[in-house]
Amino acid sequence: MSGFSSFLPIAAIIVSLIAFVLIILFDKKPNAREAVTIIAAISKFGIVFSMVGYVLDGRYPQMRLFSLSPGIDLALRVDEAGIIFALLASLLWIVTSFYSIGYMRGLSETRQTRFFASFALCLSSTIGLAFSANLLTFYLFYEILTIATYPLVTHKGTPESIKAGRKYLAYLLTGGVILLVAIVYTYQISGTLDFKPGGILPAGASFAELAVLFSLFLVGFGFKAAIIPLHSWLPSAMVAPTPVSALLHAVAVVKAGVFGLVRATGFVIGPEVLADIGAGGVMAILASVTIVIASLLAFRQDNLKLRLAYSTVAHLSYIVLGLALFSDYAWNGALLHIVNHGVMKITLFFCAGAIYVKTHLTNISDLDGIGRKMPLTMSAFTIATMGLAGMPPVAGFVSKFLLVEGAFADGRAVFGVVLLISGLLNAGYFFPIVYRAFFKSPSDNTGKNEAPALMLIPIMVTAGLSLLFGLFPDGIFHFFNLAQNAVSQLAGGIW
Repeated sequence: MSGFSSFLPIAAIIVSLIAFVLIILFDKKPNAREAVTIIAAISKFGIVFSMVGYVLDGRYPQMRLFSLSPGIDLALRVDEAGIIFALLASLLWIVTSFYSIGYMRGLSETRQTRFFASFALCLSSTIGLAFSANLLTFYLFYEILTIATYPLVTHKGTPESIKAGRKYLAYLLTGGVILLVAIVYTYQISGTLDFKPGGILPAGASFAELAVLFSLFLVGFGFKAAIIPLHSWLPSAMVAPTPVSALLHAVAVVKAGVFGLVRATGFVIGPEVLADIGAGGVMAILASVTIVIASLLAFRQDNLKLRLAYSTVAHLSYIVLGLALFSDYAWNGALLHIVNHGVMKITLFFCAGAIYVKTHLTNISDLDGIGRKMPLTMSAFTIATMGLAGMPPVAGFVSKFLLVEGAFADGRAVFGVVLLISGLLNAGYFFPIVYRAFFKSPSDNTGKNEAPALMLIPIMVTAGLSLLFGLFPDGIFHFFNLAQNAVSQLAGGIW
């Protein structure tokens, strides 16, 4: 496996920075502003996808931006784990761009230039942290993502959204400070910040040093990963427009947290070291508690987006649990669930937004018969809920099967049981929505009334991806193969 110098990693970041500037310049020209958004999204995905073949062949595009001091660089390197995350984010930016245009037009929203510009900046930072070659570069893009998302959370400008934005910053910037301490401590122990499969810490590191470092990373990334009790910013942030909730709170921001744990556990501390100090058990217990409690809290939410938010809290900890089990099946499942949860959850948020645009309904108790009025939207909703419950042939079944298999194969059946119970809980809080939508009579008989095509087509696309990734896990994007290769690199013979 080798790296080669390439401009492609930085090009994938720059394309949305250029879009950011152009969107601001086209403030008074909405058609041009929207065209720039679409062109940038497609271009970004094309650049990211062009690197998949190199990574599958074991050739990693890389680029050193500049050196801050000897041994401390800002640098990019595209590996299997990074391109999985970048491919997901760039793919879903395309459909979210079309959906956002339909959503904003449908509600005649104000501050659209700021909205689309902030979106572009967020996607630029997401790709940057996905392709970061070391902790310093990762941290830079990680914090830019936090700041860039704030205008999106507070987009509506209401007292509720301003309060949610302050809470969002308070939680995530606190996590960022703790993460910075972890990075400094890592450099003191190891003398390097470069990611390396299996970890970078020296063999002589003491138990106390490793335990402190693990705790700092777990808490630092735990805020964005929404591990209970660090999660409450996420439900509060649901006051943001639905496209924000869909991409940034189902894919980019929260997945940055779990992806950070991928880097910390697999490429900084290392699975073998973490297993030696018993850190896996701590992570697994915290993840299991989060899965169960968040699922139970979801039952209590009548607001549709809040129920989706608590479901996200639970499913993020599926990934954390997979990382904690330190087995090849579990890690495969965790990496795939980053993707599978993304396409399924974005489908649900898209459906929630479509319902709001057409009916202005937000509460589940008001959705009687909505499936008869919006059959395509609610059919997509049904597909995604089946997947989140772990039912075939939807994508969630594949990643959940691997996670459960990893738990049982590793002799920790209790965590496999937690995942199985979670599937039942998912069915418990999602399927009544489907029943209410299709089998209860609507309050009026206005006939079918789907959302505009710019919203409905993205819903159909993401629901289709949820099925595609379930029926053909490798498919045209090679997510399954990339995950297997990432695990193979990490294993190094220890699994």
